[in-house]
Amino acid sequence: MEGVPELVPNPAGVVSQRGVDGVSVMSADAQGDRQPAAGAVVRYTAEDGDLRGSAAAACQQPANDLWLVGANTALGRTAVLNLSNTSSSPATVSLDLFGAKGPLQAPGSRGLLVAPGTTRSVILAGLAPGQEQLSVRVRSAGGPVAAVIQQSVLRGLTPGGVEFIAPATAPALRQVVSGVDIQDPAGLADLAGKSGFADAGPALQITVPGSADAVVAIKLFGRDGQKALPGGGVVTAKAGSVTQVPLAGVPAGPYTVAVSSDVSFTAAARVTRGLKADDASDFAWSAASARLGSQHVVPVPGTGDRFLIFGAPEGRATISYTPITADGKIRAAAAADIAGGTTASIKVPAEVEGSPLVGYLVSAAGDPAYGAVLLQQDGRQDISTIAIAPGVAGQEQVPVTLGY
Repeated sequence: MEGVPELVPNPAGVVSQRGVDGVSVMSADAQGDRQPAAGAVVRYTAEDGDLRGSAAAACQQPANDLWLVGANTALGRTAVLNLSNTSSSPATVSLDLFGAKGPLQAPGSRGLLVAPGTTRSVILAGLAPGQEQLSVRVRSAGGPVAAVIQQSVLRGLTPGGVEFIAPATAPALRQVVSGVDIQDPAGLADLAGKSGFADAGPALQITVPGSADAVVAIKLFGRDGQKALPGGGVVTAKAGSVTQVPLAGVPAGPYTVAVSSDVSFTAAARVTRGLKADDASDFAWSAASARLGSQHVVPVPGTGDRFLIFGAPEGRATISYTPITADGKIRAAAAADIAGGTTASIKVPAEVEGSPLVGYLVSAAGDPAYGAVLLQQDGRQDISTIAIAPGVAGQEQVPVTLGY
């Protein structure tokens, strides 16, 4: 686990490479008249076995209403929902389940008690078996909870990857997903056409919770501007269901996905690594996230290839990213000028001025901009994405929970 538990003008407090074997809780308390800001990330990697691959998740602030998009309970897929209650009050949780054909009625999805200071795991196949597209709304009465889905894929004897599915933003008329890195389109088309590999390619999943269908317009913005999706990028998403839209057919590279509709929805995008059916592969889910503001603490894992992905769907944005190193120093800031309708990828260095880099302080100005951290591993098919958590909102104390 990498963490920046408290950030002040200079220096920063840093907890680096701490092993964890359960749910970890971090809080940041205000000191004097300073505004507390904190962030942490956990990463799982395995080089062999059925759970080969990489998964990462950032801290999340517990809430009473959460949306998770991207679960799969079909044959060879395992999805476990972990609910953590770090408050002093009991939480009574109800789950609303949405599949490709509409809402799912599942006995046992209501009145789940999560006692204070505990985590409860729910095997989603027990509630909604055989669902290739499954979204979960988590509603808690009483104490707020943190929620994450452990998702894994096994195609016969071949590992298909692991992931921590984190909450997306609440349903709205517009959603933006960043950190969508797409492989070679020709190789993806060949792989996705094989039996059992329908979920091995990039795709956008849209969940419409209301009673009215949504006409959805999807736009992809790459390094050099917008790329047209095959079929035009306009689809009808059925009410109360999950609609999947393939994102293949565009040049390889990082993208920002902007989605708009006349009906509220939430969304997440699947990204994949691996183009050979006989080799182990991996996948990640990048959820719709909030617009970047000021003072986002963005911790990054200490190993692998790490990238900051920023996108500005409309208008121009300037993003400042200030390195934080393991010795607790806040280094000189750098800035990226992002043209409207483009996506920028910034390689994260291993160290700055002789000290390992453990995170950034990110701020954005100008037109709306969005961001994520993309993680890969040289020589392997591992891939993970980490959403950039909302900036400081003015609380005197900010409890954050990391479940995996």
